[in-house]
Amino acid sequence: FPDFIKTYIDNDVRGAEICGAYKNVLAIASGISDGLKLGNNARAALISRGLIEMHRFGKFFGAKEETFLGLSGAGDLFLTATSVLSRNYRVGLKLAQNQKLDSILVELNEVAEGVKTAYAIEKLAKMKGIYTPIVNEVVAIFKGTSVQEATQSLLKQND
Repeated sequence: FPDFIKTYIDNDVRGAEICGAYKNVLAIASGISDGLKLGNNARAALISRGLIEMHRFGKFFGAKEETFLGLSGAGDLFLTATSVLSRNYRVGLKLAQNQKLDSILVELNEVAEGVKTAYAIEKLAKMKGIYTPIVNEVVAIFKGTSVQEATQSLLKQND
């Protein structure tokens, strides 16, 4: 490794895997927020709520709390949910412009893992009774709910 890279060892494989998958869905949501020009405060609130949601989901499956606050959790989430280099964030930006998901994915010509992950998390969360409002609204958008309606739905929820 180059001198400017430091590696960290963590034995919470399950937590790291959940963080690595879940943050992609949250990046889509963040892209939608930015695409709607809701501002930095809205994006920060969304990412913060997303981190709590991701932790709630992971905790159910035995992941360690500190994993979600470390580099594979909060660190990767903050980067992926704010960077135009993130494929999933770009999907969210385009969804906010009322583009259809199928055409976005064709145009992207790369894999945006958050799309399939959102469906998987939603299904698993419903089966296990885990509260995942952001994931649920992202999936609702994929299924045709307007981004404005989904945003309003999230704002009405108290968690």
